[in-house]
Amino acid sequence: MAGMTLVELIIAIVIVGTALAGLVAVYNRANVASADPLITQQMLAIAETMMEEVMLKPYVTDGGSAAQPADRVAYTEIGHYNGYATSGGIVDVAGDPIAGLDRYDVAVSVTAATLTDIADVADVRRIQVVVTERGGQQLQLTGWRTRPWQPPQP
Repeated sequence: MAGMTLVELIIAIVIVGTALAGLVAVYNRANVASADPLITQQMLAIAETMMEEVMLKPYVTDGGSAAQPADRVAYTEIGHYNGYATSGGIVDVAGDPIAGLDRYDVAVSVTAATLTDIADVADVRRIQVVVTERGGQQLQLTGWRTRPWQPPQP
């Protein structure tokens, strides 16, 4: 009299099975997505490294070179990075591939921009670094650089 009927037992098994199937689906989805943070962190490290390289260059070198050198090692000002892009992996300054980063590509654009309280557009550059992973993920980092102030010549 205090036991369960066969119908109650089957209904309980169906409910527990459905709950387990839902949990397995959520677990599987979390397991597949767990690699994404690692890829995002790698993309961010690549973008920050490239952004730092660009930002450390002078705004314009003495005389201002408009021509972009063929090799990145010869880039002497931030404008030289405009249009720089890799395909087939990340390379160092000398152009040698970096092991383990062959699934990523980077593109840099340096364009004139406007900022509040800076009247001359020639004094501001917007730097965009876009890192793309072969799986389709993309990360974009944006920074601004201004020409250093120089006192008027007497």
